[in-house]
Amino acid sequence: MKREKNISRKVALNLWLPIIVVVFILVAALGVIEVNPGLGYTILVGDVIYLIASVLCYEYTEKMINNELLTAGFEQSQIQKQILKELPVPYVMTDQSGTIIWYNKQFSEIAGQKIIKKSITQIFPGLYKKVFPQNGQTKEYCITQEEHKYHVECKSMVFKNLERGKEEEIQDDGAEGDVLQVFYFFDETQLRGYEEESKKKSLVAGLIYIDNYEEVLENMEEVRQSLLLALVERKIMKYMQGLDAIIKGFEKDKFLFVFEEEKLEELMESKFSILDEVRLINIGNELSMTLSIGVGVNGGSYTETYESARMAMDLALGRGGDQAVVRDGDTISYYGGKTQKVEKSTRVKARVKAHALREIMLTHDKIFVMGHKNPDADCVGAALGIYRLSKTLGKSTYIVMDKDCPAIEPIVEGIYKERAEEEEDIFVTNEEALLLKDKSAMLIVVDVNLPAMTECPELLKSVSTIVVLDHHRQNNETIKNAVVSYVEPYASSTCEMVAEILQYIVDKPKLKNIEADAMYSGILVDTDNFVIKAGVRTFEAAAFLRRAGADVTRVRKMFREDMEHCRIRTAIINKAEIYMNEFAISTFDGANVSGATVVGAKAANALLNIQGIRGSFVLTSLQDCIYISARSIDELNVQVIMEKFNGGGHLTMAAAQLKDVTLEEAKQQLEDVLQQMREDGDI
Repeated sequence: MKREKNISRKVALNLWLPIIVVVFILVAALGVIEVNPGLGYTILVGDVIYLIASVLCYEYTEKMINNELLTAGFEQSQIQKQILKELPVPYVMTDQSGTIIWYNKQFSEIAGQKIIKKSITQIFPGLYKKVFPQNGQTKEYCITQEEHKYHVECKSMVFKNLERGKEEEIQDDGAEGDVLQVFYFFDETQLRGYEEESKKKSLVAGLIYIDNYEEVLENMEEVRQSLLLALVERKIMKYMQGLDAIIKGFEKDKFLFVFEEEKLEELMESKFSILDEVRLINIGNELSMTLSIGVGVNGGSYTETYESARMAMDLALGRGGDQAVVRDGDTISYYGGKTQKVEKSTRVKARVKAHALREIMLTHDKIFVMGHKNPDADCVGAALGIYRLSKTLGKSTYIVMDKDCPAIEPIVEGIYKERAEEEEDIFVTNEEALLLKDKSAMLIVVDVNLPAMTECPELLKSVSTIVVLDHHRQNNETIKNAVVSYVEPYASSTCEMVAEILQYIVDKPKLKNIEADAMYSGILVDTDNFVIKAGVRTFEAAAFLRRAGADVTRVRKMFREDMEHCRIRTAIINKAEIYMNEFAISTFDGANVSGATVVGAKAANALLNIQGIRGSFVLTSLQDCIYISARSIDELNVQVIMEKFNGGGHLTMAAAQLKDVTLEEAKQQLEDVLQQMREDGDI
């Protein structure tokens, strides 16, 4: 064979060297004979004798050496082959297509016998459609096979003179350059099991806050106060004991707890039933106590895990309380949030935020005020309130609004009527705002806390000082870099919040009539004429605006519907369908209707007047987008429903946008979500 011939040539080359030397000596002896015949013949005879001995030695030694070399090579090959066979790691060779041509004993134990010429992807479906390496590269895969988890290393190798053999043999046929895939299978089942066990035993940190501690106790007798607190604390302690958790109260209404991660799944499956258990405690208290829970998972260290729990708690409170938030890295899960947040009678927070806002505004020369896309009355009213505050402090102020919206057209027209000729333009477009901004500029965002929903997201990225004022519930997509974030889900509207801020910053704030009207209309629209979420502070803010020049009759005339809108709204209501006996759903093509989304929102409000309806949804088709207006009274949290569509809002009023779907497809998606949430017990 070719390998033997190569060995023979190398051996012959070494054995022929003495004979070549003899030839040179023979030539030299012939030369010596001419000078000294006696010496020359002596050398010649000796040379001939040496030549005969060398030839005889060559004949004998060549065969012996070849046999020894071949025997050693064969033994080494057998050793290598046996090593591969006995290699404790499953090892298999395939051709480029994945057809098996050789494997060792350990591989047969996991793959079975008689698998030559079978495809490796048939035996291990986890390797199906995997891209195998080429040109000497190595790739790694993780697959699962019959409850075993394997880490697979695959290397592309080039072997010469290989032929597919039978069973576990590789034979030589003289072919050259065969490309093979070599697979090593490392069983990591036990290792993964240890990792999972370690993960289950890792500690999870959590916080529990009583949302309305002061509000519940202030109207109770002292004897009942102690009893209620004892019952609530006992419920919390007993619930945590069931999780083998360590819990410690560090303030009168706050608790810190830690437990093993394996208990978290149990907690999530129960949807944090402690929320309902505490809410149902009633010993004569007018208000139910509610909890907010923040849980941090996989923080990397105990400090980071606690910080994650604290951030989850901030999110739970920002969404209105009475809910649990689990933060696992960048993944956030929400549970609960079924009740309306109780209005806080104290104004301490509003006063603190107002003073902080004033100090920040005084250090900047140029102030931009920005709301959300497709602004409504609350958005523009709040922006005008901040505009007047900023002008009172002597700052250059601009409201960023890229295009007019039919919903606020009466307000904009009134502003231009009252604006003095010498005053600069109040409104600027997105492009103008980006050109006007400089290092002395700050941005105040009103009525929105989602970066993507702001009028000009680019302005958020280019201004370093940002303040957020909003009343919508938060989710995980919030404006992160705000120096002051005043988000109060209990408030009826952002205009209510701005009205309070004005009174703390300016002794006698002077609003123009149209500005007072705009802020009053913002409260009016968001509360549906003081029906939804209207608390004591809502009426106090309305009274302040009335004293500042707002006229109820003027506002009512400003927002009267035209006949066409009234007919369309009636048609939407007539078209509504009752789904699952408690949800009113209607669709509307707003392609040729000005202010279509406003009409849809009003129709959603009207549908709530139907007996037995917990939630209403109006889907409006407009410019390749489906707008969903969701409304409820107090029995249903429509925000969590709209979050399924990447929307938001608050408990009784929320919205979302769907793209690249038809009205019927969007309606079907909504019905599917309602059905699933009903089955999961979320609504």
